[in-house]
Amino acid sequence: MRQSAPASSGAPVPAAPGPGSWFRERTWLVDLLVTMAVFLYNLPIFPLYARDPLHAVALLLVSAVICGSYLLRRRFPVGVLALMIATTSVQLLLGAPILAADAMLLLAVYNLAVRRTAPVSVLGALAAVAWLLIAVVPRLGEEFIDIGQLGVLIVLTAWVWTWGTLVRIRRQHVSGLQERAEQAERERETRARIAVAEERARIAREIHDIVSHSLSVVVLMSDGAAATVGSEPERARSAMLHVRDTGRSALAEMRRMLGVLREDEPGSDAPQPGMAQLAVLVEQSRAAGLPVALTVDGSPGGMSEGLGLTVFRIVQEALTNVRRHAGPGLRRVDVRIDCRPREVVLRVTDDGQGPGAGDAGSGGHGLLGMRERAAAHGGTLHVGAAEDGGFEVVAALPREAREEGAG
Repeated sequence: MRQSAPASSGAPVPAAPGPGSWFRERTWLVDLLVTMAVFLYNLPIFPLYARDPLHAVALLLVSAVICGSYLLRRRFPVGVLALMIATTSVQLLLGAPILAADAMLLLAVYNLAVRRTAPVSVLGALAAVAWLLIAVVPRLGEEFIDIGQLGVLIVLTAWVWTWGTLVRIRRQHVSGLQERAEQAERERETRARIAVAEERARIAREIHDIVSHSLSVVVLMSDGAAATVGSEPERARSAMLHVRDTGRSALAEMRRMLGVLREDEPGSDAPQPGMAQLAVLVEQSRAAGLPVALTVDGSPGGMSEGLGLTVFRIVQEALTNVRRHAGPGLRRVDVRIDCRPREVVLRVTDDGQGPGAGDAGSGGHGLLGMRERAAAHGGTLHVGAAEDGGFEVVAALPREAREEGAG
């Protein structure tokens, strides 16, 4: 038997319609009901002013136009009020001063104030008041409408205009809040996409460094083992053990990096490499045949994990480049870490031929990755020919620049 999914399963649940949503979705029906109600209420009144059947038909048509034009109020608010005032003026010419259908003028003034700016709606309200004065003032002495009732009608017109203006201002305020909320949501989505792109770039740099360094070590050790397996089996065996350990270490680091994407990946909580792992890195390079010497001046105490990882990766990529580009004349590689109070300066120099001029200037992924790492930590990187020949990589990394700014 199938079971319905619980409400907490994350499936979107449609919101329950509010009590007035049916009418809000059918505003035309509301307008039609209002129009019909006023028109029917007006039917027993206009015959009082009719002198003959033809005159009665004319007044009926006038009332129908006044009421019927209200149905177009949403598309033509200005035109509807203008048509009503023009039609009620014809009504005055037919001898009918005020009919029940003239109440539609108040609704038209309200509609205009809701849908148009104040300068336009004020002119419409003044036009309605002017028509009212023209219709009533000449008949004040005929016991038709007294001065007090005229004042009430003028105040009512002003109140209707004020009400519509307040509704328009409130709608604009709500619309502005909605736009700001949508803009904030778009900004959050943009920041999230940027964060994802930055994280992918970071993972790509990490994987590039891991794979390029570890595979170059594996290739060199495998070549050495293959060359000595017949004459020096013990040395070949030691080289293959180094290949095994390097492969395991690379797999562990790859597993940790992929654990960012898969939280349940074993080893995802393994610590990031840092200053403490530099000695192991140098030892692996020596085992691969590089004449590397490591010197650390000053105390690395208090160094952040991010700074330690940046130092480790830059040194790792620099040693990888030495293996690729130094050439057969390589005799020494010096790795010097100078831990100063405000910055850490690392220098990797060798006496080989180094990358070509084009590589030093533009760089492949390795040099570009080192520059990005240094820049991400607020530092600088210099690569190029050393003063006494060979090639050097020099990075100056502040100890606290990024950590303080990150908060």
